[in-house]
Amino acid sequence: ADKRGKLRLVASPDGAAGSVTVHADARLYAGLFDGSEEASLPLDPQRKAYVQLIRGELQVNGQTLRAGDAAKLDAESALHLAGGKDAEVLVFDLSA
Repeated sequence: ADKRGKLRLVASPDGAAGSVTVHADARLYAGLFDGSEEASLPLDPQRKAYVQLIRGELQVNGQTLRAGDAAKLDAESALHLAGGKDAEVLVFDLSA
């Protein structure tokens, strides 16, 4: 339920929002999207973001991804997820 229609922080360097603590400059988010569910995540353009679609179909900043697809975002200030069809996604916010 914590991931339905939103990005849930599941791992971070400081254990924020009840996430698992990792010893890396990275944050990992997970989400489930279907139908009209949408989510946005602000990004620091100096960092990289990597999106991995586990299952289903999902639009990532307007680009359609299908199960197994991935997208690397470089110099972006936001991530927008929409148009999910039984989608499960992982989003990695990584140092440059």
